[in-house]
Amino acid sequence: MFNKIVLYSVVLLALLFDYQTAQANINLVTAGQWWHYYTSSQPDANWKNYTYTDNWNQGFAQLGFGEGDEATTLTAGASANNNYPAYYFRHAFWVNDTTSFDNLHLQVKRDDGIVVYINGTEVLRDNMPTGNITYNTWASGACADDGASWISITLPRSYLNPGMNQIATEVHQSSATSSDLSFDLQLEGNTEPAITRGTYLQLATANSITIRWRTNIPTNSSVQYGTIANNLANTATDTATTTEHIVALNNLLPNTRYYYAVGSTTAMLQSTPDTNRYFITAPPIGTPQLTRIWATGDCGTAQPIQTKVMNAYQNFVGNQYTNLWLLLGDNAYTTGLDSEYQNNFFQPYMAGKIMAQTAIFPAPGNHDYYNTTNLNSLTTPYFQNFTIPTQAESGGIASNTEAYYSFDYANIHFISLNSYGTVDDKKLYDTTGTQAQWLKQDLLANTQKWTIVYWHHPPYTMGTHNSDSESELVNIRSKLVKLLDQYHVDLVLCGHSHTYERSKLMKGHYGYENTFDANLHNTSSSTGFYDQTDNSCPYIKSSSNPTNEGIVYVVAGSSGKIGNPYLAFWPHNAMLMSNYTVGGSMLLEVEGNRLDAKFITENDTVFDRFTILKDVNKTTDVSPCGQAVELTASWKGDYLWQHNQQTTPSIVATPAQDTTYTVTDGTYGCLTDTFNIHVWKPTLNYNPVVCPNSTTTYNTQNYGPNATYFWSVVGGTIVSGQGTPTVNINWNDGVVGSVSLAVSY
Repeated sequence: MFNKIVLYSVVLLALLFDYQTAQANINLVTAGQWWHYYTSSQPDANWKNYTYTDNWNQGFAQLGFGEGDEATTLTAGASANNNYPAYYFRHAFWVNDTTSFDNLHLQVKRDDGIVVYINGTEVLRDNMPTGNITYNTWASGACADDGASWISITLPRSYLNPGMNQIATEVHQSSATSSDLSFDLQLEGNTEPAITRGTYLQLATANSITIRWRTNIPTNSSVQYGTIANNLANTATDTATTTEHIVALNNLLPNTRYYYAVGSTTAMLQSTPDTNRYFITAPPIGTPQLTRIWATGDCGTAQPIQTKVMNAYQNFVGNQYTNLWLLLGDNAYTTGLDSEYQNNFFQPYMAGKIMAQTAIFPAPGNHDYYNTTNLNSLTTPYFQNFTIPTQAESGGIASNTEAYYSFDYANIHFISLNSYGTVDDKKLYDTTGTQAQWLKQDLLANTQKWTIVYWHHPPYTMGTHNSDSESELVNIRSKLVKLLDQYHVDLVLCGHSHTYERSKLMKGHYGYENTFDANLHNTSSSTGFYDQTDNSCPYIKSSSNPTNEGIVYVVAGSSGKIGNPYLAFWPHNAMLMSNYTVGGSMLLEVEGNRLDAKFITENDTVFDRFTILKDVNKTTDVSPCGQAVELTASWKGDYLWQHNQQTTPSIVATPAQDTTYTVTDGTYGCLTDTFNIHVWKPTLNYNPVVCPNSTTTYNTQNYGPNATYFWSVVGGTIVSGQGTPTVNINWNDGVVGSVSLAVSY
C-alpha cells in the first residue's frame, strides 16, 4: 500500500510540474519526464487518446536498455535474440491557454524508429516505413546515432486542446537482435520568432543570390545586406507570413563580397554586424579566375564522422573562400524526411561557417526518395528544401524541372543529374527520356573550358555497392557514359558507395569490371598526382581537339558514413585510388586551364590528389618588330625559363636574332612551352621602318581643293585614303616596298 501511495504522488507532482512550467516557461513536457509504458503486444486501439485509461508500468525517461544511460530500464524481449518489436509510451499534460504561444517545438530521442501522436493525431514519424504501423512493424534500419541526438520538428499549436492533452509514442526496433533501445521527449511552446534552420544560400549568379531560412513561428521575411559589414544599406523583403523564408537578392555586382542579416520587417534575428556572414557573387560567366568547390557525398547522417569531415575541410581551407558546395545525393538519412533534413543535414552544418557563406547546388540520391513511392514526385522534402536553377539563370540550357539542371560558374559548366527518380516514368539512363535528351542538348551548347557532371549512382564502384550487379549502375555505365564520352566532359563525381574511389583519365569502358583494360581504356598512364613521384605528371587535355581525351571518375560517398566494400572485387579494376577505412570530402580548385582535386579525410590528411591541365605544352611562333616581346607560360604552377633560369610565369625577351625560348615546370619535368622568335629585319625602302602585316599612315601636303591624289604601292595594300592627302597602307612581310603619289588638277 505504501508503494502505491508514493507512486500516485509522483504522478500528481509530474502533472502539476507540467502545468506550472507551461504557465512560466512554456515547457509542456520536459526531458526526463514520467511516462507510462507498455510492450510485448499491440495495445488497445484507442491507446493514443487521453480518454483511454491504462494500467501500464511507469518510469522516468530516458527509458530503454543497452546504453547505460537509462533512468528506467525496460525488458529487451521474451528471450535472447527475440526482442520485442515495439514499445509504447503515454504522458498527459495540461495547457491552460493554447493561445499563449505561437507554435510547438517537439524534440525526441529514439532508437531505432518512432511515431509520435498528440491527442490521437500523428505529428512525427522518423526512421519508420510508410503506411499502417503495427506492433510487428520493424524500423526502417538501425539508428545511426544510437538515440543520442535530439530530433526536432516545429508544429502548429492547433494540435493542442485547452485543458488536458495526451502525447503518445511508439518506438520500434530494427530487428529482433537489436542490442539497445532509447526514448525521451520534450515539448515546448514558442512565443518569439527564432531561426531553426539556416541561413543557407541558393541559386548564386553574378548578379543575384537566394537566401533561405526557417523560423519557429510565422513572420514576414527581410534581408539586410551591403558591401560593408557594419553598414547593411540595402533591404529585400517579402511581406508574406511564413516559417519557410526564401528571399532573392537581385541587381548585385559580380564578384563582390556582401554581408547580410535576416529576420522580419520588425526585427533582425541575427546580430549585425557579423563579418563571418557573407557571400561573394559569381564572376561573369567565362572568367578564368580561381574557383573553390566542396563536394560531399552521402553526408546527412548526424554521425560523428559527418562533423569530423566538415571540420577537416574547414581546417584545410582556413580563411580561403569556398565558392560552391555540391551535394552528391543521400543528403538526409534514412528516408529523406524533413525532420531528417533538419537533424541530419541542416543542424550539423549550421555549426560550421560554410552553410552561411557558400551556395549549395544539390543532386538527389535514393534515400532522398525513400519517403515516397512515386519516383516522378517533385514534392518530397528534397525538392522543398532547395531552390534549383531550372531556368538557366546562370547559363546552360533550362531544364524546366527541379529534378536536374545545369549552371555556369567562372569558366566551368556544372551539370547535376537525377539518377534515382524518374522523369515521365523514365530513368536517367533511358537515352530516349526527357532527362537524357536535355543532357545531350546541354552538352552540345556548352562553351566553357571545364565540364563537371555529378549525380548519385556511380558507374564504376566495388565499394558498399557493386556496379557489376546493381541494375541502376550497370545501365548508367552501359548507356549514359557513352554520351559523356562524346563530349568534353572532364570530371564525374558520384556518391552512393560509402567509400572513396578514383580512376585515371579513362574513356570507352562500358562493360563489367573484368573487361576493363588499362592499355585500352586509360588515355593516360600517369597517376595524376603531380607531386614529383614516378609517373605522376598531370593529365593533359585539349579544348580545341574534337576528340574527348577521357574523364576522371570519382566516388566520394564517405562524407557521412563509411562501410565495407565487396572485398572479392575490391578495388575496382578501373580505380587507381580506393579507401573504405576513413571518411572525407572532395576539394576542387579550378583556375584558368588548371584543375586540382584533393580528397581530404576526417583525420586532416590528404589521401589522394590529381591535376588536370588543358591547352599546355604549346609551341608558339613570334615575330617581334623592333620591340621587346612578353612570353607567358600556358599553365598555372611552377616555372623555369631555360635561358636565364627565371622562375616567373612571364619574361620579357629582346633578342637581336632568331632565338628559341623554352619554359618548363621546373623540377616536376612534365610541361614545356616553346617560343620560336623570328626577329624581323626591315626590307622596306622608306622611313620610318614599319613592322610586317601592320598598317602605316602616310601624309602629303594639301594641294588645294581642285587636286586629285593617286597613291601607288608596291609590297602592300591600300586600306583607306585613296584620292585624299592621307593614305593607310598595310605592308606585306619579307618584301621591298615602296609608295608614290601623283597629283593632278
